[in-house]
Amino acid sequence: MEQTVGFAHYWAQGDAVSHAVAYVLLVMSIASWYYILSKTWSSWRIRRSSNALDGFWKAPTLTDAIAAMQDVDSEEIYVPLALRSSEAASISSKQQGAPSLNAATDPGELITRTLRREINRVSARLERGLTLLASVGSTAPFVGLFGTVWGIYHALAAVSASGTVQIDKVAGPVGEALIMTALGLVVAIPAVLAYNAFTRINRLTLAELDGFAHDLHAYLTTGERVGERQS
Repeated sequence: MEQTVGFAHYWAQGDAVSHAVAYVLLVMSIASWYYILSKTWSSWRIRRSSNALDGFWKAPTLTDAIAAMQDVDSEEIYVPLALRSSEAASISSKQQGAPSLNAATDPGELITRTLRREINRVSARLERGLTLLASVGSTAPFVGLFGTVWGIYHALAAVSASGTVQIDKVAGPVGEALIMTALGLVVAIPAVLAYNAFTRINRLTLAELDGFAHDLHAYLTTGERVGERQS
């Protein structure tokens, strides 16, 4: 009778360890795809809102510029820098002579500290989920390989117990066990590709954010942008 070979047969013949490996790969896949889809949507909206940086400086006042950017920056990546830095500038001017640490701090340093804090907050938000994607991409193949080795071990043990060694009795169970390695690669490859893509997008976003912070600092301390001062 021809032996049925496939994942269903491997699952039926597998033990608790084989099933546990499959469940671990399933959880890894669900978690990675959740972050892949959610961060893809978030990254698309972030890159779309980056076009508003040039329009920010075309507004007549800082209040108008912030209001215009709030309509575009749905992910709140660039707006908090303008809001918090303008608040820091107003606080430093209102608290002159008041007994506080902010009053004792140079206005430029207070604005710099505020901008640095907001950039760190945005950076932490952008990197959320990347550690999981990197972990899945690096460990999923080895988890699948462990399932393969475990399956091959049990297949060879079953053949040895039967007392007859035939190639058709060995090839089927071994081929089924190799399915776990394939599943590990199926889980790992999208996670690795997504990690590289999101890392590049985050690097571009942080570079634009850093330039925007420098322009804001120059405007709030001197009243002009860096490029205008250099020209």
